[in-house]
Amino acid sequence: MSILQIPYREGRDGFWGEQTSTLNWCEEDYNITYYCAELVNTLTNLMFMWLGVKGLRNVLEFKHSPIFILAYVGYLVVGLGSMAFHATLKYEMQLADELPMIYTVFIMCYATFSYKRSPRTQLLIASIMVGLGIFITVYYLYAKNPVFHQVAFALITATTIFRGFYVMEYQLRPQLRERNPTACSRIMREMWTLALVSIITFVGGFFIWNMDNIFCRHLTTAKNQLKLPWSIVLEGHGWWHILTGLGAYEMILWRIWLVRCLGGEEEKFMLDWRPWRSIPQVVPRTHKGATKSS
Repeated sequence: MSILQIPYREGRDGFWGEQTSTLNWCEEDYNITYYCAELVNTLTNLMFMWLGVKGLRNVLEFKHSPIFILAYVGYLVVGLGSMAFHATLKYEMQLADELPMIYTVFIMCYATFSYKRSPRTQLLIASIMVGLGIFITVYYLYAKNPVFHQVAFALITATTIFRGFYVMEYQLRPQLRERNPTACSRIMREMWTLALVSIITFVGGFFIWNMDNIFCRHLTTAKNQLKLPWSIVLEGHGWWHILTGLGAYEMILWRIWLVRCLGGEEEKFMLDWRPWRSIPQVVPRTHKGATKSS
């Protein structure tokens, strides 16, 4: 087994020079390669690239609401920004990671609160979202406090999720009971399962991220004993990327499915998904690539 254990580099200097970001993570800088500060944290963002392209392609192919084109573009930008941040540990690239997170969740917040509203109300909601986005950006650039960014992101996300729950129970369920009572329970169960799985996945990533921060010294010792490539599994922030990338993708899918059902299209479309075993997608019932019928 010693043949399959590769020690880390001893040097800590790297291609991108001195760190200027306000954050650094438990993965040791430039330990794997001279050209990338945190290789594992960089490459795990490929989850965002894969799922972002998949989601964008499905929105275009199945003609879902155009707002989800923006959502998936924002999702891709978050992944690209995170890759740039972890590869360089530069402050400018940190902003390219963190600020698109705020803007993308604002897009989902707008999609949630503006659905079926009058044009005037939609414009008002968009103005509020833009104003809040500008305020968060300006204050964060001034304060440079990562906790402020994390709290702002969490509050916007929680507001969007709880609004989605309200719409599910107080708008969609009564509609389904009236027009499609035989399918109501199944559709609502599917929708709640998707929402809860996305939240559990997201929270699981957040938990691992925090454990990575808290026990970093012990994890670093263990990684140096395990050596590469086995030690990669102990890079907790990388798992955060994988799990939150999947959780955020599922949250967008949850909203797409909710919009289709609110529009009375549950007989034309289906949620194609096996919980914990496949990547969800909302497809026409006649779609050949569906993995199950519902």
